[in-house]
Formats: sequence, C-alpha cells, structure tokens
Amino acid sequence: MALGMRRKARESALQVLYQLDGGSQMTVEQALAYYWDSFDGDAEARAFADRLVRGTQTQLAAIDDIITRSSKNWRLERMARVDRNILRLAVYELKYESEIPPRVTINEAIEVAKRFGTAESSAFVNGILDRIAQDLGADGKRG
Repeated sequence: MALGMRRKARESALQVLYQLDGGSQMTVEQALAYYWDSFDGDAEARAFADRLVRGTQTQLAAIDDIITRSSKNWRLERMARVDRNILRLAVYELKYESEIPPRVTINEAIEVAKRFGTAESSAFVNGILDRIAQDLGADGKRG
C-alpha cells in the first residue's frame, strides 16, 4: 500500500477513535460503519484503518498504560483528545504492527498531528513517541 494511502487510513482511524473517545455510546463496529457511510475509502486503506481502530480499541488499556508511563507530566485525561488518540494509534502500531518500521510510525503520527492537532501537537506527539519507542526497544516491540 502506498504511503499516501496509509496516511489516509491513519487519518480515518484517528477520526473514528476520536469519535469513540468523545463519550459516544457507539460500539467500534457502529463507529466504523457510521464513518464509512459518510466517507469513501479505497478498499485497502479502509481495511488498514479498520484494523488500526479495532486493534487500538482491543488493546486500549495496555496502550493507555504505556502512554501514561511515558508522559510523566501529562495525565492521559488532560491531553487534548486529538493528541491522545494520535498517540494511541501510534502506540498500537509501534507495539502490534511488526511490519511497520517504528520511525515510519512516528513520522506519520507527527504528520497527522500537524494536520489535525494544534501548533504544539506535533512536538508533543514526537517527544512522547520517541520515549515510548525507546522503552519498547530497538525494534519497537515488547511482549
């Protein structure tokens, strides 16, 4: 899948995660269906986005624990909702998507943060993800 398609998939996944994090009573499957009813997506990008959303939601407690341990001065609930969900998505990729190099995951998260976050989001996301990648090890994975 081309890099541009993966970025679109990550942006779609972020939007679904953002919705789920906003107090929505939707299930993951309902949120995905609602999103895809409103937005078109290439089948391959859609499958990647769906996998990212389902995986992130399935591993949410473990992901939030990793983020919490790496963001000493920021409580998860105090982070901007966009930043928190970009971090969740990237941590899922770092820990569970072995075919994606950690540097690619971090760079993509920074670019998504530039598009959807505030002026400070990309630096914030970069700093926390660099720490998390180091904590997870050279290959970005930890069992």
